[in-house]
Amino acid sequence: MRSSNPVFSRRGFSRDNGYAGFNTAPQAGYAQGNPYAQNPYAQNPYAQGGVQHGAPPQAPVTTDRMTMDDVVVRSAITLGTVAVGAVLAWALLPVSTTSYGLAVGSAIVAFVLAMIQSFKRTPSPALILGYAAFEGVFLGVISEMYNSRWSGAPFQAVLGTMAVTGATLLVYKAGWIRVTARYARMGIAIAMAFMVVMAVNLLLVAFGVAENGGLRSFGPLGALVGIVAILLGAFFLTLDFKQIEDGIAYGAPRNESWLAAFGLTMTLVWIYVEMLRLVAIFRD
Repeated sequence: MRSSNPVFSRRGFSRDNGYAGFNTAPQAGYAQGNPYAQNPYAQNPYAQGGVQHGAPPQAPVTTDRMTMDDVVVRSAITLGTVAVGAVLAWALLPVSTTSYGLAVGSAIVAFVLAMIQSFKRTPSPALILGYAAFEGVFLGVISEMYNSRWSGAPFQAVLGTMAVTGATLLVYKAGWIRVTARYARMGIAIAMAFMVVMAVNLLLVAFGVAENGGLRSFGPLGALVGIVAILLGAFFLTLDFKQIEDGIAYGAPRNESWLAAFGLTMTLVWIYVEMLRLVAIFRD
């Protein structure tokens, strides 16, 4: 895959049998006979002077490398664009059928821009910020709709998103989760199965086979599905954290920080939307 983000991947996991493509030394605990017993980071795409095998992390000698400050700044810009778009949409678009149509249209445009970026070999800040702006309009409209029925639900969803993000980061930094190839494959397989099931459920609802939203109903089953979706969002976050950590350690180019911000933004939007639905279900 091309990135830690399972949908719009770029670099995070290697195309071979390693679990990240930044040339880290093998981790302890890999038994003989395990297909991942060899160095899972056999190739550093940013190393100068050829491929290094089994060598300690050595970033290229250059000042144009991604740093944590770069990731924080780009993420703040991207998430800030989402927030501005959401606030403007909330303030300027009253709840109506027209605003709902605009929300759907904005979501489609955001998806198209994200797909274009996913197939580009280099990050495009314009595409990423364009995605963030249209995603913000979508979130602003649906947040206002939820707030009109469940007052304060968006604020609770924001707090819930922050709590999930903070807890996931704490667990990741504490080493309670190891982002290995097996972990990534299993998680992505579950995520893909979840998306397929949700797509089938949407079709069944659209054709009137499933009533009241089917698996996405505002009831106990819908709550269970929402919790699974939030757990998948936390899984995506661990992949994003690993990508950022490795990119900094192994000298990824500075513009890769835009991709890190892009991945984080998509994951946080995923968690927020699911948290918004979950809050509404529990409020009912």
